[in-house]
Amino acid sequence: MTEAAPSGPAPTIFAAIVRRQCVSATYNRGELILAPHIIYTRHGEMYVDAITITRNGAPPRETKLGTFKLDGLGDLNLTQTGFDINPLFEPEAERYAGETLVAVEPG
Repeated sequence: MTEAAPSGPAPTIFAAIVRRQCVSATYNRGELILAPHIIYTRHGEMYVDAITITRNGAPPRETKLGTFKLDGLGDLNLTQTGFDINPLFEPEAERYAGETLVAVEPG
């Protein structure tokens, strides 16, 4: 039995974080593959901090944890590609305190 694919941006990101699977999305007219590490709220809006795996089919020049407004991520879909937690992700960072909805967990 296969798990049903989540529908909607937030459930898709939640599933990706829990399963540690990358997502494909469009952002600022670019095609991205992201490894989402955390989804949290700030000023009533949802944000995702993720490592960009590819942008328009090419890897970024440097690995960094970027912040994406969930409303800005279009055409969001789970991929079959898994990811490991990146050491750049600091779950104890002050900006996440009391705001975290779901974050990757080691294990």
